[in-house]
Amino acid sequence: MTVVLGRERLDPEVFELPVEKMRDGYYTDAYFNHSRSALLAAGLHPRVLMQVFQKNRALLGGMDEAVAILKLCSHGWDNLVVRALHDGDWIEPWETVLTIEGDYTLFAHLETVYLGVLARRTVVATNVARVLEAARGKPVIFMPARHDHHRVQTGDGYAAYVAGLVLGAPIGVTSDAQASWWGGSAIGTVPHSLIAACGGDTVLAARTFADWAPEDMNVTVLVDFENDSVGTALEVARALGPRLWGVRLDTSESLVDRALWGEMGDFDPRGVNERLVRKVRAALDETGFDEVQIVVSGGFTIEKIRAFEERDVPVDAYGVGSSLIRGENDYTADVVVADGAEVAKVGRRLRENSRLEPVT
Repeated sequence: MTVVLGRERLDPEVFELPVEKMRDGYYTDAYFNHSRSALLAAGLHPRVLMQVFQKNRALLGGMDEAVAILKLCSHGWDNLVVRALHDGDWIEPWETVLTIEGDYTLFAHLETVYLGVLARRTVVATNVARVLEAARGKPVIFMPARHDHHRVQTGDGYAAYVAGLVLGAPIGVTSDAQASWWGGSAIGTVPHSLIAACGGDTVLAARTFADWAPEDMNVTVLVDFENDSVGTALEVARALGPRLWGVRLDTSESLVDRALWGEMGDFDPRGVNERLVRKVRAALDETGFDEVQIVVSGGFTIEKIRAFEERDVPVDAYGVGSSLIRGENDYTADVVVADGAEVAKVGRRLRENSRLEPVT
């Protein structure tokens, strides 16, 4: 199932941009600032067409943010002609995603920042989309917040949300910042820290959490604290009964869960693996807790999720962290027309794209 995103762009005010600093070139590579200053000093105001592209098949992210930067931080938005694709569009290598036409001195100081947001958000959106495809429609929890600076959370969360809409698959985020641009809310499980604060007693931590949690919250409990996922899952299920929505397996990739100690020899027993998941599922089913969901996390990548799905491992949701913010998807901006003449450097050329839409 594919969901088409609305064509309305986010209000520029949503992004809470540091407008004055951006307009002053504070975040910009110095050579762009110097070029603008040199043109102004010479009294030159070339009318250019700037063309933006990247070199991969990718899911576009960051375009509304890039447009907001141009609207709020240029020295004359009303004198620019901007055409762009939308967040959530699949894009091809070398496809033009954005054009900016007008007096170059009005926006030369913004190239670094709009390319940066496009690069970051497209990486995240594309990674999430590929994970969702690998998960075959199962929910994915977007969990990289602890692996990067807090200031990237909001835009990254929105990029993940866009990927979820495009793929028609559920995506959850773990901080309110990640959910803020689209009006969502964060989700989370009973963490190891709460278990430790309860003296290492997972059942006590689960009860404490469940007693506090709103009725509409899905209570999910980490069950690997004592490296006994089967035993702990059953203890928690018996203690919480129908209040328990799911258990989360998060065994370290340097550990072997107690349930597998007698079976090592013909598979890699470390971390969260197929055999461990099947053991937990079987134990829950055999004791009448067949409605308890299993969430897995810890080192899950596109490849590992794909392998689990191909083998029909009984996972109900995947928690994925740092792999969703890794990689690169660099964008390039070229002046390809100046004062009516094509001037692209060797190896580049004007690439028209009928999919571009005017930005007002």
